[in-house]
Amino acid sequence: MTRVLVIDDHPIVLQGCRQLLEDPGVEQIVQAQSLADGFRLYRTQKPDVIIVDLAMRTGALGGLSFIRRLRLHDPKTPILVFTMHSDPVIVSRALEVGATGYVLKDTSSDEVLKAFQRVRENRPYLSHDLASEVAFMEARGTTNPLRRMTVRELQTLALVAEGKPYGVIAENLHVSYKTVANTCTQLKAKLGVRTLPELMRIAIQHLPSATARAPREWS
Repeated sequence: MTRVLVIDDHPIVLQGCRQLLEDPGVEQIVQAQSLADGFRLYRTQKPDVIIVDLAMRTGALGGLSFIRRLRLHDPKTPILVFTMHSDPVIVSRALEVGATGYVLKDTSSDEVLKAFQRVRENRPYLSHDLASEVAFMEARGTTNPLRRMTVRELQTLALVAEGKPYGVIAENLHVSYKTVANTCTQLKAKLGVRTLPELMRIAIQHLPSATARAPREWS
């Protein structure tokens, strides 16, 4: 029998996962609504499979940090990412830091179950469409647009990518709210983007060290 840990901050998703996984020989389903709680439950419950969303309150980099930090403790427990993030940059980075499989929330229940069954056997799973997009992205190759950024700009970009609001970034960096806003405006201009999600995408792709950030209680 299989024990599953599901980490998602939406109660409806947690309920749906519980109903979906009732049939395929699952003995126990443990649920957490934050990454920190999920890590604590992992340490106490020792699940056989972990299902985790990347789009938590800490932002996409928070979910990647969770996977990376868990892999430092446990290189074997299968991890299935279950998320709305379809960007091939995020998919590629999730697999790079240790996810076993990756499936989107808008896919069919049959494919979700297929992904779960595959990951439960510790076999990788990635839908055909996602696999094609990741392969195409990697075949093109990329250059790092952050090479000329200042230390402050890189710090700000990493915190934006973690989903932190300007006020929290200002507190973390010990600067004013206006300074953070101005820095983000400069970053958008330098990187040729218009929105914060676009800044997040660039950070995930080109700031690999950011995926090492995690709450102290995860250690």
